[in-house]
Amino acid sequence: MEQYVVGMDGGGTKTAVSVCDLSATERERFSSGGINYNGTDERNVEKSMREIFLRLEQSRGLSNCRAVCLGAAGIGNPEVGGRLEKLIQSCGYHGPLCITGDQQTALFGAMGELCGVILIAGTGSVCYGRNLEGRGHRTGGCGHVIDDGGSGYAIGRDILSAVVRAGDGREKPTVLSGMLASRNGLKTSDEIVRFVYDKNTGKREIAALAKLLPEACAQGDGTALAIADRCVTELFLLAVPVLEQLGFQKGSLAFSGSILQKNLFIREGLLKKLTEEYPGLECVIPARDAAYGAAMMALQNSGA
Repeated sequence: MEQYVVGMDGGGTKTAVSVCDLSATERERFSSGGINYNGTDERNVEKSMREIFLRLEQSRGLSNCRAVCLGAAGIGNPEVGGRLEKLIQSCGYHGPLCITGDQQTALFGAMGELCGVILIAGTGSVCYGRNLEGRGHRTGGCGHVIDDGGSGYAIGRDILSAVVRAGDGREKPTVLSGMLASRNGLKTSDEIVRFVYDKNTGKREIAALAKLLPEACAQGDGTALAIADRCVTELFLLAVPVLEQLGFQKGSLAFSGSILQKNLFIREGLLKKLTEEYPGLECVIPARDAAYGAAMMALQNSGA
């Protein structure tokens, strides 16, 4: 049977798995539950991991797997990496294994190598770069409680705040109020408060509200445009230290995540701000995603 490598992009609610042959061609892609200890409990992490390796064993045989690479958040904690390694071994895999930060696998997927800069704005936000000398630098990525500026969570929170403030007269009326009422059923400040502090509301539910922003911006709503401008500024501030410290003022910066890829106002605003500051900088869309990037890192580690 054909030998292969495996890359995993491990999130709190979903894990994307890329299976590639030894010529770097993706042969299979599937997903399982979250394997990020910061986003789900230990029982669910174990359940998801066992599902992944059971599928690999049944369809391809674990003995044919040359290497595995897992990219996930929170790997800076040595205890987390150790727990994941033991769990993977208990699933029957004992070959070469790389456990690394998801920003590294995302960079590899975007650039085809561990060199360049990637700015990610999805539910959260982070910027990471690595230069030819192997020196890396990261900004952001410290979580929604104290960080994540320019992220979907920050936008969702700002939308809720703006609607509450407009409702009691502290700010001008905004079309976001009507959109939030008609599409999410949140018509009053009391309903918004109940939604925000409900035990079933997490950062992903609040981040999902960011999808309201592009339409409100297209209507010329001042509040929405101010939120978008604030997002642009925060993402610019994430990128600058990485570009400066690693000497990528004339390099390539990949835009990744739903906010940068789906919100034209934010993407174009950030592109304008970055190219004004760094005329030689090229902003690009990632060539491939983090799961494929992890598979390519596994291939490098396989000795094939």
